[in-house]
Amino acid sequence: MALAQSNMVLADCRRNFPGRNFELMIIKTTGDKLQTINLTNPNQTVTKGLFTKELEVAMLNREADFAVHSLKDLPTELPEGLYLAGVSEREDVRDVLIYRSPEIATKEKRGYLAHSRVADFKSGVTIATSSTRRQAQLLGIRPDLKTVPIRGNVGTRLQKLVDNAELDGIVLAYAGLKRLGFRVEIDGSLAGTDVPRGLLATILPVEQMLPCVGQAALGYESRIGDREIDEILAKLNHESTQHCVTAERAFLHGMGGGCMSPVAAYGEMQEGELRLRALSFRNETVRRADRTAKPEEARKLGERVAEELLS
Repeated sequence: MALAQSNMVLADCRRNFPGRNFELMIIKTTGDKLQTINLTNPNQTVTKGLFTKELEVAMLNREADFAVHSLKDLPTELPEGLYLAGVSEREDVRDVLIYRSPEIATKEKRGYLAHSRVADFKSGVTIATSSTRRQAQLLGIRPDLKTVPIRGNVGTRLQKLVDNAELDGIVLAYAGLKRLGFRVEIDGSLAGTDVPRGLLATILPVEQMLPCVGQAALGYESRIGDREIDEILAKLNHESTQHCVTAERAFLHGMGGGCMSPVAAYGEMQEGELRLRALSFRNETVRRADRTAKPEEARKLGERVAEELLS
């Protein structure tokens, strides 16, 4: 997925700055290499910047000029000398529930009809997710379900669902699926290159599954004071998305958490106002907030919502 995202940005750079030379450097981060770590385990010690550190070292050493991140993976506190210089226009922020169809069901492997919802799953079945946020919201809807962690690229996760009778479904970000060329068809089928046969998908509304901070946006991190790179990233920056994710990231920072925290937030522009919805599952207590402000007050809005949920 990282390669697909980076190639999109590379194409944008070349389109906006014809004649300039842009090269793509692929760097594997610690998070990419540690495929066995359980990110949903509250007792698991996760290194800060799990998916960003190696890229930041390359920038500070001037081996790279800027980094492209899935913004949800970028910590709110960045190393000295680096900053979030811009963000992409946001993709679809919703999550997708994927499950087996009756077509590939067996005695051991359950199948479900197209357009099935979380409420339609049998009591006690298991849903896999790599996110504490999704885990908490799934259990908030259906406390009788079981959740387990899952790692690997999208193709690996889909195949695990097909092969593993203990899994009834998995939840993935729709933006990630779309960037890899997958799509949810009108008939509820999951389509795309190399999609295992017989998988169905239901897009979950944000009212049921609020996204994580920065979900579906790319973040452009660069060195402070590099005017040439600032000029490039200013062209790539999407202003309204920037307002939204600024509020979300200020909220996350105010909550004292990182990308693995059991919190969710979604900022969106509505008739010139910035609306921020947020929730927290800290201490096993669900708390929600829904506030609006002017776009230029995005940071203060996020801070205010965090204070509200912590009070």
